Amino acid sequence: MSLSFLYRLCRPLLFRLDAEQAHDLISGMLGRLPPALIRMLAARQPATNPALAVMCAGLSFQHPIGLAAGFDKRGTMIGAMQLLGFSHVEVGTVTPRPQPGNPRPRLFRIPQSYALINRLGFNSPGIEPVLQQLRRARAALGAEAPIIGVNIGKNRDTPLEHATDDYRAAFSALAPLADYITLNISSPNTPGLRRLHERSALEALLGDLQRTNQATMRPVPIFLKISPDENAAQIEQVVAAASANRIAGLIAGNTTTRRDRVSGPLAAETGGLSGQPLRHHARATIAQVYALTHGSMAIIGVGGVMSAADAYGHIQAGACLVQLYTGMIYGGPGLIHTMQRDLLRLLQRDGFSSITDAVGSGI
Repeated sequence: MSLSFLYRLCRPLLFRLDAEQAHDLISGMLGRLPPALIRMLAARQPATNPALAVMCAGLSFQHPIGLAAGFDKRGTMIGAMQLLGFSHVEVGTVTPRPQPGNPRPRLFRIPQSYALINRLGFNSPGIEPVLQQLRRARAALGAEAPIIGVNIGKNRDTPLEHATDDYRAAFSALAPLADYITLNISSPNTPGLRRLHERSALEALLGDLQRTNQATMRPVPIFLKISPDENAAQIEQVVAAASANRIAGLIAGNTTTRRDRVSGPLAAETGGLSGQPLRHHARATIAQVYALTHGSMAIIGVGGVMSAADAYGHIQAGACLVQLYTGMIYGGPGLIHTMQRDLLRLLQRDGFSSITDAVGSGI
């Protein structure tokens, strides 16, 4: 009996629960899987086809599909996510100090649109508990661990003019245990955060973080997670700042405040929209960044990835990797292995010998 079949049986029951309660239930179960069991089951997984391998930002990924930030905020599910087939796991968003986020309810399903709306507000345990979980994951999984990214942000009560201090504190603490770091400046649920897209503020942030990074014994790739709601001129300024400060790449993008592709009684809830309605906006942002950088900067495509076809479309628009979160809620734990199989079929259909040959091929 497949994971996908089991999930189809269980999903109606899970969907009777509040969305965040269901997430807490599943994440609690996955976070308690014994490392020995994870290693044993992972060893039985079939090898990933080499045609799906990706080199991105100096890191080697078995395939392009990763878990987006937001699903595993504490780093408790890294081994379980590897078992489900993800090539990389982005933990977070992590803020320097613990904060509860916004009041509940703050996560809403819109099943008819295959979408979610969240206004979680960077609910985070703070640096120290995440550090402990990263150490445990590294010790338990060793060289078999997936690529681990850590997504960092500022605390809600930190004034915007001191945001760099928060990012620097989180970066300095977490980078030694991460394969890459993502700077989240694009959540719509932290007031004023998206103002960091402005050129002068962004130059100051990126310059400071790169100086901190280069002063370490092991510099890590830095990614910048940007909003799909910025206009073309703003995206151009973001790309210019990112290029000037030589960061590894951009993650395009985050959730959207738009509601033009979703309907229903919950569509008016405040927060960021993710899932299928975001796909068009995310892909347009990916394509713009790819065109502006002429393919010279790594792009991770996020938004509306519900299937291999969605991932392939982002890759053809210029993404070297893709990530998903909402797709897991609707597709279930068997989705990633299915997507790998279907990506191979799409490559064969189009005559590509590897997934990297498809990057930007649709531009």
